[in-house]
Amino acid sequence: MASLSTQTRFLLLLVSTIFSSLQLLQCVYCTEFEVGERGGWAVPPGNDTHMYNEWASRKRFKVGDTIRFKYKKDSVMKVNKKDYNECNSTRPEFFSNNGNTIVTLDHSGFFYFISGATGHCGKGQRMIVWVMTQDASVRITSHASHTALFSYGLFVIIVSFHFVYLN
Repeated sequence: MASLSTQTRFLLLLVSTIFSSLQLLQCVYCTEFEVGERGGWAVPPGNDTHMYNEWASRKRFKVGDTIRFKYKKDSVMKVNKKDYNECNSTRPEFFSNNGNTIVTLDHSGFFYFISGATGHCGKGQRMIVWVMTQDASVRITSHASHTALFSYGLFVIIVSFHFVYLN
């Protein structure tokens, strides 16, 4: 196999670095929320059937954020609105019972979650998450800061490679 010239190696390295940087920048402003915080995902104590919805209503979820469900001997299901209202766990859009489930909020709108354990949903172990739509000003600010961060990173990479490969 013929060896690559210094310029070709530099170009390949630069292109792969750019693509890697773009992947990292994709979620610079994303947040991970832990459902129930210290209490985790469990049947609410007493008659606190609105506990999870109250928790979710105090948060500002945006596209790209993740929510983590930590639980023992339980499960989490993403369902549609009708199944949420009826605590119907027979047709989940998503199901997990690994005890540490992470869900990415990949679009704006409502996400409906219930426990898949028998009787838990009826006791309040369910939650609605509202993911906000980004308004134009947030998108512009976010895009501008991503562009600035990317430009600076690219500048540092180019200068570094210039000294490493071309001197």
